[in-house]
Amino acid sequence: MNLENRLFGGKRPVFLAPMAGVTDAPFRKLAIDFGASAAVSEMTSVEGIVRRNAKTLKRLPDAGERSLKIVQIVGSNPESAAESASINEELGADVIDINMGCPVRKVVSCESGAALMKNEDLAVKIAESVVKAVKIPVTLKMRLGWDGEHVNFLSLAEKFENVGVRMLTIHCRTRNQMHGGKANWSLIGTLRDRIKIPYLCNGDIGSPEDAVRALEESRAHGIMVGRAALGRPWLPGQILRFLNDGEIIPPPSLERQWQIIGEHFESVLNFYGEAGGVKIFRKHFCWYSSGLKGAARFREIINGAEDISFIKSYAEDFYKRQFRAIL
Repeated sequence: MNLENRLFGGKRPVFLAPMAGVTDAPFRKLAIDFGASAAVSEMTSVEGIVRRNAKTLKRLPDAGERSLKIVQIVGSNPESAAESASINEELGADVIDINMGCPVRKVVSCESGAALMKNEDLAVKIAESVVKAVKIPVTLKMRLGWDGEHVNFLSLAEKFENVGVRMLTIHCRTRNQMHGGKANWSLIGTLRDRIKIPYLCNGDIGSPEDAVRALEESRAHGIMVGRAALGRPWLPGQILRFLNDGEIIPPPSLERQWQIIGEHFESVLNFYGEAGGVKIFRKHFCWYSSGLKGAARFREIINGAEDISFIKSYAEDFYKRQFRAIL
């Protein structure tokens, strides 16, 4: 498969980033429907995949998804990483993405995610084992380094390219920055002169204008949008249209947003079941309602509610009050 043609198609791509507990099948579908180039699965444990853990397998794309199926795996054991990649290939994955950027304590304490940037030999061994285990393309997401004194994305990028990784995504912060401070887009601009494979710029990209500046400073081939898409699944598609066609796509009207929320809620209930779906969708209600009048009270009520009929009725009434307020 020609990854570059499939992902890029002559355009600068805009991906939806993998986000634990967020980029499940319903959210990925929304982002793709709104025009994102691709949407990466939630981070999935290599050990969970190897053990065929039901909860882990639920996070994987299935054959019914019409978009490019990109599965992100995380772990610190090269053999398990290779086996999990092979299992995903058998299940129909189009691309395997390796996580070496997750900064959360639970992940790095297991020497996974961004912790692998402190151990270049192991990081490269994992990447090489995955590349050798599958016939489909392997990509990788990482950060600038562990901290300000250990910024080693350049050396790792070259090593990853040498073992066959086909594309990189760089979150332009160190692990110790977590999500604080400003992402340093310009720092990764030197990658253009050091590697031949494409790379994406990630971090602090919350608007089409941000994306233009990020591409100029990073010299990247494309963009990956993460937290800015929470409550705005249309954002990656807006950015893609602006970058490639110069077209400014306004956000959906509040009426349309309410329709989107309702459809998203139903798809989550169908995917997880009613009890699980209600719990999972509370955070989406919070993100969607951010900035609206009375949102704090709305979130308080929604977060304490269990009855689906009440939740639908209360949410609809909340949004109808927003419609009337702008008339």
